[in-house]
Amino acid sequence: MRTFLYIVTAMAVVGLAFWAYHENYKTQEALAETEALHREIGELRARVSVLNAEWAYLNRPDRLRDLTDLNFERLGLLPLRAEQFGRIDQIAFPRLPTELVITDPIDVTGLSAPAEEAAQ
Repeated sequence: MRTFLYIVTAMAVVGLAFWAYHENYKTQEALAETEALHREIGELRARVSVLNAEWAYLNRPDRLRDLTDLNFERLGLLPLRAEQFGRIDQIAFPRLPTELVITDPIDVTGLSAPAEEAAQ
């Protein structure tokens, strides 16, 4: 009986060692994948900052003004003037009803009519 117990214990230790070994490899794989994702996120953030810098460079007002001057015949773009903007009183806002009519009210106090009648 003692030999059987030793064999079962040894098999349990071997099984647990195999499980721990397998979990260690899965953990190492997950860590490597996480590290790769962090590296990729860093590269993409750097790329976004470069794209933002390029966008700011291409949208310089003096550059855009020169482009509109070069392509005036084709585009017909003119500079903005203050007269081209409207005033707030020129905007037609929708009229609101003077009084909100509630046609089917709902009791929200938690007491309903049948419960009140049953209590009396």
